[in-house]
Parts: sequence; structure tokens; C-alpha cells
Amino acid sequence: MLQSLSALEQQRSLLAAKLSQLTDLRPGSVTGIVRRCGKPTCHCAQPDDPGHGPTLRLTYKTRGKTISEALPTPAAVRKAEREIAEFRKFQELNRSFLEVNEKICRLRPVEEASLSPQGKKRLTPSSGKSRAK
Repeated sequence: MLQSLSALEQQRSLLAAKLSQLTDLRPGSVTGIVRRCGKPTCHCAQPDDPGHGPTLRLTYKTRGKTISEALPTPAAVRKAEREIAEFRKFQELNRSFLEVNEKICRLRPVEEASLSPQGKKRLTPSSGKSRAK
């Protein structure tokens, strides 16, 4: 279905408004980590023991490095999950915004610029050799 240019521009404005309404956001995911403490007398050192945890952590990448932050309380976990959900909304809105902009760019007519007589002159190609001084 072919959409009109004005309908696409209206859709883009709506998406821009939705983008501006986003709240705190961050990339990443909440993961549960089960670990062993390393003490030889601890229960986690025994075979078939599941270890300590799971402890919940926020994991994300920054400048190619994976960062993992502890989420010590249930409130911190809920906050991180809200921010991650908002980031996912941002990604979807951004994807839609780009798709609409691509359609607008394809539909928008090319504007012919009127060239002055000076601008109409063709440039002569250089011979590629520099003059000797």
C-alpha cells in the first residue's frame, strides 16, 4: 500500500512525539548468577552443590566491554527492569522512525535548483601535469 507524503510526515511527527515521552532508559539485561565463593570449607565446595545465589546482576556493554553491576535489592531489580523495558521501546520507536524517514526520502520529489550562468559552465579537466616553475 502506497502512503502519501503528508501521511508519512504525520506518522513521523507522531513517532517523534512518542520518542520525546520516553523516560529513563538503559540497555542491558538482568541475569541471575550462581557462583562458588572459593572457601574449601564452604558448602558450595562440595560436589553436586548448586553454589551461592542466584544473585541478580545488570549486564550491558559499553565501548566493547561487558559491564556487570550488582542489583542488591528487589527495588533495584524492578528499577533496572523498567529502564531496560523503556530502552526496548526506544529501539522499536527508533526502528519505526527510520523506516518512515526512508519512505519519505523515496517519495519526496527532487528539487531542481536553478543554476546561474556561472554555475552552468562546465569545468575543464586538468591535464594532470603540473607546470614547471
